[in-house]
Amino acid sequence: MQDNKKFAEKFGFTYPLLSDTKRELGVKYGAADAPAQSTAVRVAYLIGADGRIKHVWPKATPKTFADEVLARL
Repeated sequence: MQDNKKFAEKFGFTYPLLSDTKRELGVKYGAADAPAQSTAVRVAYLIGADGRIKHVWPKATPKTFADEVLARL
């Protein structure tokens, strides 16, 4: 998605971002209560190579998020 690409470039993210336009993953991961919800919470998960969740940021802030992730790696 073009919006995700611009967002990643703005904050210097060098990896692809997930776009959940139907809110299906947002509901599963707790970022939205229902698919029809108009907005979602900016929640983030660090998922390890084994597929397990290593850390949760319930209110991820774009300005500081990259540094917070790097500190956890």
